[in-house]
Parts: sequence; structure tokens; C-alpha cells
Amino acid sequence: MPKHILLVEDDESIRDMVENYLTSEGFTITTAADGEEAVQKGLNSSFDLMILDIMMPKLDGLEVLKIIRGKSALPILIMSAKDSDVDKALGLGLGADDYISKPFSMLELSARVKAAIRRATNYSNPVGAKQNVLIIGDLTIDILNFSVLKKQQQVKLTSKEFGILKLFATNRTRVFTKAQIYHAIWNDEYHGDENIINVHMRRLREKIEDDPSNPQYIKTLWGIGYKLEGY
Repeated sequence: MPKHILLVEDDESIRDMVENYLTSEGFTITTAADGEEAVQKGLNSSFDLMILDIMMPKLDGLEVLKIIRGKSALPILIMSAKDSDVDKALGLGLGADDYISKPFSMLELSARVKAAIRRATNYSNPVGAKQNVLIIGDLTIDILNFSVLKKQQQVKLTSKEFGILKLFATNRTRVFTKAQIYHAIWNDEYHGDENIINVHMRRLREKIEDDPSNPQYIKTLWGIGYKLEGY
């Protein structure tokens, strides 16, 4: 089945260009031209990915991101002319899975779209898992169903957050450097952008730790990387 993408972009020329290209790549595309339409479609239909512009009428992209992320783990790729480190950190901090800055090439966009969908698919349908349900302290991690419970309460993680947690949970004695985490989760070479790792690690800790500033699960080994404890 073709992967179904919700494309949220108010600029008609960009929307048509992206829609036509991704359609030619074999994707099924549904479009939204403003933030309210994006929320309505995003929460009431099943998509494999949302491509989300930031500057839009009615609701801006960051508001859309907060609403969607509060109710869904749908992978979200931000597509925006705002390309400062602050803007990227804000988008990733609110739960976006990736960020591409305008202007961009169609080849780069297509590669990022495919990578985001592939990661989400791999996390929700792992192959060869030795154990489908992992219990670590107060956490219950269901690998097959892409779900996490903390003290029997559901924890909503993005695909990357889940991927990071799964990486540690299935390699309990291993220390991971930031480069190794980036390569495993983003499936790309690490170029020293610590901000991406830091933002996702902070958000993950805020969701699974009782005290994120004093984590009991994913510990920082200064100058080296991270290691899972609490088991």
C-alpha cells in the first residue's frame, strides 16, 4: 500500500510542487492549507507522515504540532523558511521528528520523507526482537505495539523518542555516544549537531523520569555518552 502523507502548506505553488513530486515518487498525498484544517485532518485520518509548514493562517505550525503531538505519535517533518538554530530547537523540542529548511531540493525532501517513514515503521514493527515486552524499573516497553507505560500510565512518545528508548532498552549494558545514537536513530552520519540529540534526550527524560534533572534511567557519562540504568 502506498504511504499516505498529510502535506500542510499555505503557499499554493509550493504545495502543488511538493504534492506533484511526492505523488510521482509513489506516495498518496492529502493537503491542508491552514492550521485548523491540518488539525482536523491530522486527528481524524490515518497518515504515515505529516509534512508541516510553520507560518500558516488560523493556527501556525507550532500550535498544530503541539495539538497533534498531545494526542498522536504521527511522525512530523517540519518544512519551514525559519531556519535558525532556535527555530529548529523549538520545533524539535515540541516533538517534531525532523526539520528541513526552505529552500530545499526535492531529492532532499524525498530522502527525509522516506527516512522518517522507514524509522516509524521499523520502530512499530521490529524484526527479530528477542523480547517483545521489556520491563525496566517503573517502565513497561512494548516493542511490537510501540507503547510505553510508566507506573501503568500511558506515556506518549514520538517515533524518535521511542527509538532512543528502545535503543537503550535492547542494549542494556552498552554506552552510546551521541554519534552512535544519531546514526542509529536518524540513519545518517553525525556532523556534530549536539542540539538535536540534546533536545530529544531532554524531552524523553521529561516523559519517563520522575526528576528529569536527576535521571534514574538514561544516565549521562560526561565526555563519553549515555547509558541505561534502573534495571
